[in-house]
Amino acid sequence: MTDHPNGIHQAPTVLLARGRPWRTGATRTSVAPESLALELAQAGPAALAKVSGGFAVAGRDAQGRSWVAVDPFGIEPACWRVVNGQLHVASRADELADIEPRADIRCDAIYEYLYFHVIPSPATAFEGVFRVPPGHAVCHDGREWQTVRYWQPRFDTQAGGGFEAQAAEFRETLRESVAQQLDGSKPACYLSGGTDSSTVAGMISRLTDGNASSYSIGFDAAGYDEMAFARIASKHFGTQHHEYYVTPADLVTGIPLVAASFDQPFGNSSAVPAYYCARMAQADGVSRLLAGDGGDELFGGNARYAKQKLFDLYQWVPGPVRRGLMEPLLGRAQAAPLGVLRKAASYVEQAKVPMPDRLEIYNLLLRLDPRQVLDPGLLTRVDTAAPLRHQRAVWQQAGAASELSHHLAFDWRYTLAEADLPKVRVSARLAGVEPGFPMLDSALVDFSLRLSDADKLRGQQLRWFFKQALRGFLPQEIIEKKKQGFGLPFGVWLLQNPALLALARDSVDGLVSRGVVLGSAAQRLFETQVREHPGYYGEMVWILMMLEQWLRQRRPDWKVPAPQR
Repeated sequence: MTDHPNGIHQAPTVLLARGRPWRTGATRTSVAPESLALELAQAGPAALAKVSGGFAVAGRDAQGRSWVAVDPFGIEPACWRVVNGQLHVASRADELADIEPRADIRCDAIYEYLYFHVIPSPATAFEGVFRVPPGHAVCHDGREWQTVRYWQPRFDTQAGGGFEAQAAEFRETLRESVAQQLDGSKPACYLSGGTDSSTVAGMISRLTDGNASSYSIGFDAAGYDEMAFARIASKHFGTQHHEYYVTPADLVTGIPLVAASFDQPFGNSSAVPAYYCARMAQADGVSRLLAGDGGDELFGGNARYAKQKLFDLYQWVPGPVRRGLMEPLLGRAQAAPLGVLRKAASYVEQAKVPMPDRLEIYNLLLRLDPRQVLDPGLLTRVDTAAPLRHQRAVWQQAGAASELSHHLAFDWRYTLAEADLPKVRVSARLAGVEPGFPMLDSALVDFSLRLSDADKLRGQQLRWFFKQALRGFLPQEIIEKKKQGFGLPFGVWLLQNPALLALARDSVDGLVSRGVVLGSAAQRLFETQVREHPGYYGEMVWILMMLEQWLRQRRPDWKVPAPQR
């Protein structure tokens, strides 16, 4: 959709309208995304103050000025590109990249993808094509553009209230949030057996008098299957339960299909299983499928929060003790044999690094060393410090009162908006199903902002309040299960299935030919590293494979440009 040149006066126009927005307040009222786009054109970001739900809207006013905006979590995407002074808007970056003159692939985007496993907004894979960050609006007046952040979380963790009153309010808010996402079609949800999906399944069952359908994916691989917990939740709530076990053959078929369905490279390995889950639901007559994404990030459920809390405690040790005693002593212990002293030294070494820089310690690409993985021709063309600058900026923008609140807001951007929500959205729509995210309802988000840090993370107990408030509702096994985070057993299957291995090797070899990956790195990855640690190094193979599969669909002839002479 295209903006008109500056100076042409006409009635306000809709450029983009997607999603299911509604007005918040004492009562909830649905609003057509087309109407919201017109309001945005006339009033700017102020039109979004009392709007919730997922949306991507763009409108042009009578003077030719255009606004483009997305919801606070980026549930619906919006991209823009300026060509010859005109603003083009679309949901997909690749659609805009194909407008003449065709946009080139950014070398920096390749590095950003390998670093984050996605390409975070506002950049995209393409030169001159941008994506609106979550909770932002972009204005273009025919000559230049500006970005406005219209939504900022306000953590009010000092708010009081007794537990029972808060728990009752929470349960009612949960019920209303799930009810808002049901549209009269067959009520259904993903069910992994985790806390969030089980909660959504239970609420749907109550709202529909037991007429809820649930859909689960399993893996026939030791240590990777949580189907037992999904069955516990289904039995407890009386859902009509459906299961599908993904196989290596499914991956061989699904990987090219799913990779091509994204508008830019996307490396979350759960996307392929999510597609098969949504496809199973669609075949069963489901048109809308609710997901549990968001609960961990709102209520303190990621294991990383507890781990980072231990590192944050180090800052409470008096400075003279840290600098004069602990760090000199434990610095020498780094070379000691494995034991208590070396673990203490590792703790101090990590605790000294401030957030979000500390996360670099765990980054897969950095641990492997980009110089040992990537072709020098690519590295000379990229700014390898840019991803950390991006993370630092997002961390500082959190507007949070505590370290835990910073972690939560940080994950709202990277874990939810950039990774988990696109995974569910794109894979579901590929299968012909529309996803819904009740955990990201504005009322539930506002409730979470009022909870204290101790309610979210009590000692080392994750999402304490959420679980306590739902005792008697959720099965006890679900409440007490440890956070396992099982993923796709790709590395294990890679060593067992010749067809999957052949697809992976051919894909990585393709990146070698493009000048992205070193041939020696590809050889080492398959012949040594994956065989020694399939789970860990299999992730790197997956990320590289999905990049190549996407390039084959979108830019089959692309290579890292030769150095200029």
